[in-house]
Amino acid sequence: MTQRRPLVDSLLEFQRRRPISFHVPGHKNGLLSGLPKELKAALAYDLTELEGLDDLHAPKEAIKEAEDLLSGAYGSKKSYFLVNGSTAGNLAMIHAVCGEGDMVVVQRNSHKSIFHALELAHVNPVYVAPEWDMASKSAVAVALSSIIAAIDEYPAVKAVVLTNPNYYGMASKELKAIIEFCHGRDIPVLVDEAHGAHLAVGEPFPVSALTYGADVVVQSAHKTLPAMTMGSYLHVAGELVEERMIRKYLRIFQSSSPSYPIMASLDDARAYIQNYSVHDKRDFLEKRFYFISSIKRIPALEVVETDDPLKLLLRVDDRGGFQLKEALEQSGIYVELADPFQVLLILPLSKPWHAYPYAEIRSRIKEAVHSVRLLEKLTPAFRVGNAKPVTVPELSFEEVDLSVQEWVPYTQAIGRISSAMVTPYPPGVPLVTAGEKWTVEKVEALSDYLAAGAEIQGEHRLSEKLISVIPW
Repeated sequence: MTQRRPLVDSLLEFQRRRPISFHVPGHKNGLLSGLPKELKAALAYDLTELEGLDDLHAPKEAIKEAEDLLSGAYGSKKSYFLVNGSTAGNLAMIHAVCGEGDMVVVQRNSHKSIFHALELAHVNPVYVAPEWDMASKSAVAVALSSIIAAIDEYPAVKAVVLTNPNYYGMASKELKAIIEFCHGRDIPVLVDEAHGAHLAVGEPFPVSALTYGADVVVQSAHKTLPAMTMGSYLHVAGELVEERMIRKYLRIFQSSSPSYPIMASLDDARAYIQNYSVHDKRDFLEKRFYFISSIKRIPALEVVETDDPLKLLLRVDDRGGFQLKEALEQSGIYVELADPFQVLLILPLSKPWHAYPYAEIRSRIKEAVHSVRLLEKLTPAFRVGNAKPVTVPELSFEEVDLSVQEWVPYTQAIGRISSAMVTPYPPGVPLVTAGEKWTVEKVEALSDYLAAGAEIQGEHRLSEKLISVIPW
């Protein structure tokens, strides 16, 4: 373990010189900024590739040392800072492995950034349906048997792309076996582990895909570690992916003017998790236990624990998740997401000296639950589709791009091919992707989301109840 934060230290040392800026950015160390003083103060560290501050795309000094420390903390062959979020990492890892026309096995409940990467790479996806978890009421991991079936049916696949754990903190029980099977066929495994940057602390947290030997793993440090938004990590661990290709595509997909505050926060987050002690973890778990015990005594509130101790689901009898989210916000509590059934809380991976106001939080949750129980009952629809384990889109991304589109009422879309991605956000898992067919289950799910008041992203006109399809 090390407390050293080379990039943070370099930024502090640079400012001690009282530098005068004749370089970008144009705010000149904050001098010209009209931001409030609380925000303006940070601009003194919003610098560029100056002497002593290194270069993200050709690191030799502080950034190289920081990335080497990151690799040591996570046990990878090579690790990289990402300043454009895990989206940039997902784009890079897929392009580094896959070429135009290649077949790629993809977990169907992946994040939209995975599907964007597949589309940009002009690959042919083979979708593998996830299992449904009744406890968390969410789509979780794919089964080993489904991966085997997909590869047996399409033996020329160039990669397998997985998401683990899911947004709700549910982890695959067969991840190790899936990686071993794929490696036995010389197929690299790429894992979007956006919600797993903290898994390095060990039990009782789920096991990281890095531990099982996944070839490339992308983590959002800003989701569960104390890094700034857009700060993420990419780790190369296996033997089936060329690091030079990862570097190439990171240069393409990442900004040529990376944010030094984001990179410094990544350096700090690495030091935080690398020095997270057994005592720290014991203190967190104890505080978590007492908090959960206290809110479980709130009448009508159901508390659901998932595989990841940082994730917590709250439900109120016969009420929808969006109703509960709104009531909590009225009480000053902002949750990570709501779905038709529940809200998701991401707890802080705290250390003993962090004072999180759990007693006040319980009081506010109790107030919100009381408030939501006064609302009209809204029992969410609960439909678990019987999706085929392995499917391919009706049309390729290129065929979709070359097709005309028409707008139809979404209730009349069953059997039609979607010309665009339609995505409830969060969690950012598409209901349908471009080239896929609208099924009864998908249209019903869209109707449920709309009735519950969910935010839907993508190319649509749902305010007019219209979606875009291909006149096929």
